[in-house]
This record gives sequence, structure tokens and C-alpha cells, in this order.
Amino acid sequence: MPVRPIVKFPDPLLRSPAAEVEAFDDALGALAADLLDTMRAAPGIGITGPHIGVLQRVVVIETSFADGARTFVNPVIVWSSPETVPHMEGSVSMPGVSEEIERPARVKVRWQDLDGLTHTAEADGLLAVCLQHEIDQLDGCFWIDRLSRLKRERVVKKYEKLQRR
Repeated sequence: MPVRPIVKFPDPLLRSPAAEVEAFDDALGALAADLLDTMRAAPGIGITGPHIGVLQRVVVIETSFADGARTFVNPVIVWSSPETVPHMEGSVSMPGVSEEIERPARVKVRWQDLDGLTHTAEADGLLAVCLQHEIDQLDGCFWIDRLSRLKRERVVKKYEKLQRR
């Protein structure tokens, strides 16, 4: 499958909510395969439809090659733990910059697979962080929106400087 161009910050698509997937067909499978190839080429460990300009609620995550890639269609966080953890985050749409973000340590997520079957599972560690980060993206919340104004401005300035090089 082809590696697709990644939408770069500050494109407004990155802050646009994605629509629910209704058709579980070959086109959805092709989109998931394109997302996986694009994520690996970036490189990254998570990617969404909006990252490639497709406003559909599709997420592909591969936290390690050994665990393999997982596709989440129409994912929703149904529970978050009160405990939080800090984690360095960045985005394939804003390469070269990262910052620490505090998120719930565990989440329970409901999603559909590529066949439309519904699943629910709890996640912790890196997978929990990735799911929260990518579901935020589907909701139109770009990762830097979770930072304080000062940190956000620093990250944006650093990114802009990298882009001028």
C-alpha cells in the first residue's frame, strides 16, 4: 500500500473532528494499510485518518514490532483512571519536537475492528498513552493543546525554527 503525505501543523484539518466510520469494507482495509505504511515510514507509533487528511475515526498503533500493529475503528475512551503518568509526546504531523504531557495511567477503550465487531479492553503504559493521544486527534484536539500556553508557544517556535532549516 502507498505511503501517503502527512498533514503538517498548523493545517486546520488537525483540529477537525473525524466522522464515525459506517462502511466496513475494502476501502476501510486499504485506509488502515495505508496508515500503517505511512506511520512506519514517518516513523511513528500511532497515526489517525486526520494525519493523512482523511477525517474518519481510524487509528493504527504499533508500540513495538513484536506486538504488531493494531487498528482501532471508532475508538472511544469509556473510563480513565484517576492516577496519571507523565510521558514525552510528539506527532508525525509536527516532527522534531516533543514535550511531556500528563495523562491518566490507565484507560478502558471501546472500538470496532475492520470487520465492524465491537471490542472493549483496558490499557496501561505506552498503549494507554497512545490511545489517548490518537483519540484526542480524532476529536480535533491536537497534542499541543494539552500543554500550558507557555510550553505550547515554545514547542511551536521550536517547530517553526526546524521548518525554516
